[in-house]
Amino acid sequence: MENGILEFDIGLGVGDDGIDIDEEDIADDSPNDNFTFQIDGELDLEPYEGMEFESEEAAKAFYNSYARRIGFSTRVSSSRRSRKDGAIIQRSFVCAKEGFRNLNEKRTKDREIKRPRTVTRVGCKASLSVKIQESGKWIVSGFVKEHNHELVPPDQVHCLRSHRQISGPAKTLIDTLQAAGMGPRRIMSVLIKEYGGIDRVGFTEVDCRNYMRNNKQRSMDGDIQLLLDYLKQKQSENPAFFYSLQGDEDQYVGNVFWADPKAIADYNHFGDTVTFDTTYRSNRYRLPFLPFTGLNHHGQPVLFGCAFLINESEASFVWLFNTWLEAMSGRSPVSITTEHDNIIRSAITQVFPNTRHRFCKWHIFKKCQERLSHVLLKHPHFEAEFHKCVNLCESTEEFESCWHSLVDKYDLRDHEWLGAIYADRSQWVPVYLRNTFFAEMSVTQRSDNMNSYFDGYVNASTNLNQFFKLYEKALESRYEKEVKADFDTMNTSPVLKTPSPMEKQASEFYTRKLFMRFQEELVSTLTFMASKVDDDGEVTTYQVAKFGEDHKAYHVRFNVLEMRATCSCQMFEFSGLLCRHVLAVFRVTNVLTLPSHYILKRWTRNAKSSVILDERVTDPFNNYLESHTVRYNTLRHEAFKFVDEGAETVDSYSVAMSALEDASKKVALATKDEGKISMANGRMRNVSTRDGIHSNHSAPGEGQGSSAQQLSEDDMDQKINELSTELERANRKCEVYRTNLFSILKDIEDHKQRLSVEVQNIKLSMKDGL
Repeated sequence: MENGILEFDIGLGVGDDGIDIDEEDIADDSPNDNFTFQIDGELDLEPYEGMEFESEEAAKAFYNSYARRIGFSTRVSSSRRSRKDGAIIQRSFVCAKEGFRNLNEKRTKDREIKRPRTVTRVGCKASLSVKIQESGKWIVSGFVKEHNHELVPPDQVHCLRSHRQISGPAKTLIDTLQAAGMGPRRIMSVLIKEYGGIDRVGFTEVDCRNYMRNNKQRSMDGDIQLLLDYLKQKQSENPAFFYSLQGDEDQYVGNVFWADPKAIADYNHFGDTVTFDTTYRSNRYRLPFLPFTGLNHHGQPVLFGCAFLINESEASFVWLFNTWLEAMSGRSPVSITTEHDNIIRSAITQVFPNTRHRFCKWHIFKKCQERLSHVLLKHPHFEAEFHKCVNLCESTEEFESCWHSLVDKYDLRDHEWLGAIYADRSQWVPVYLRNTFFAEMSVTQRSDNMNSYFDGYVNASTNLNQFFKLYEKALESRYEKEVKADFDTMNTSPVLKTPSPMEKQASEFYTRKLFMRFQEELVSTLTFMASKVDDDGEVTTYQVAKFGEDHKAYHVRFNVLEMRATCSCQMFEFSGLLCRHVLAVFRVTNVLTLPSHYILKRWTRNAKSSVILDERVTDPFNNYLESHTVRYNTLRHEAFKFVDEGAETVDSYSVAMSALEDASKKVALATKDEGKISMANGRMRNVSTRDGIHSNHSAPGEGQGSSAQQLSEDDMDQKINELSTELERANRKCEVYRTNLFSILKDIEDHKQRLSVEVQNIKLSMKDGL
């Protein structure tokens, strides 16, 4: 007989205890390492009783080779041991469909099986039994040929577990392509083309994926100590540096989180909205790197901490979010943005139950190109219509109608992926998210891509050895950009485009970039008309639309007494800046400056200041304008109600006109003789007299005693008037001192920021010089 070389898998079988292992119960459906044995015999020989092999492994290899030719998968069933030395003296190899699944009640009683495996065993009797001889060779003691199920055709044999093997050359190619950033699906496409068909590759995409995962785990295990050493060094340099491992260092599972002091401080100022950036976790990158980021007062990405997450289970994400929350003093964000991932969603629901969770729209649009590629090729206009439906709808009703029309038009109502993202529409479609703060400048214009903090630094070829240098470089670059934006804000004045006091006020409070965005909204009000459509006595409703576009009207509700307005576009709630529609209403109602509650500190040049300034009194002129505006609008509001009621009948008109004439005279007198009306004994008392006669009535028979008592009361009134005047004068001085004090504090804060910018510029110059 000729010698033949057979490859076989010895990973499936029993342990030394003889326990039968069910291949359905093995979690990772991937082939194990390959072993090669040489046997005597024809490669197409059928087993028979009395057939001899040099070893147990050779017998298994022969039976597995036979099974591949016939079309079934094998596994080890049982064994017998010697009572003398415990050595295995008998083995049985069976068809993988032998027997029936053993449902272990104890195993499944206390836990729910999330992914029940398909039942594959059907009681097949096909088997091969071998036992050892005194000569040391193994002989076939039993062989059953017949199967009670259909056998697999040759072009599908590679899918059977015992025949799925990754050869050495295939491993080398996978390693090369994985290092280049390719995912398992693309790698399998290359292998199929290289080998001339999936049946010639010898394994499936699941095997490739598991091999890549294990390969990444092995490479990360070798480098992870570098990360731990780096974090320990940072903490020794600054005790405020925070890092944490999941488990202790002896039972480390591969997950770690860290945040430097600047990240923690920045979260205190800008942690209202957070992005959990999972870009580097995708198959495009080798690093399981996940940063937490946000937006600073210049609209620039700012870092809130980083994590390496090798084990990406739900428990790992729960640990990560809890650890991050601990580092940030337990303060949850208002909103958080992540990729569309059910595991991450479940973890966020557990850790941040009161935080609004949004899926990144950019990721969903990108996934659309993959999942609906056949539709895009056949219908080039579909993508534009899809974007329009998502971005431009002004109400949930409009979106629902548009979506259903779109899926019906392209016959996609039963598409599984579209159905899944439609079910989650409240977490990614803008019209459902407008009432929550996300610190973005527009509800519809942006694609809200994750503002990745490390874009341009970490890429597909970055390994852990290179990561630290690139990480430090990214931190320096981002901080330099923030310092430059601070410098521009503090040392340059923007060009004002209107004579509006509101524009001047905004230019002094907002950072340069945010002022430019506010200025855009303010200038746009010149093309909008605001018309009053309803007034319930407290809140006035205005319809705001661009000239000639009444069909695209927005509705603004304005409470003039509280100086609060809400718009149907909800831009302020979403971005923290007032929209052009509210500003148009302010223009027609003579609101000359921004009320203080519409200036969010996080968008101002003093966003990182620890001094809480009362912006309403730091500028006496703006304070006067705002107070005057409130008085003006209150009088105007009451006057309109007076006019409406007075014009009802001729009699009410006459009474109203007479009252207006009297009121006009009194207002003119109050304006002319300001200061002559003062408080006396808790009520209004007229110090001047009409025709020089006091309103002093004495009862008949009252003598000098009464007159003396009256003089005493007049003296007391005069004294009270003097004290009241003095108190009013003191209050005015206090207000002036208070205004001056806040002005000085504001100047000190501005000067401190300028010095900080200058120091940083000197450091950067010295670094460049070195």
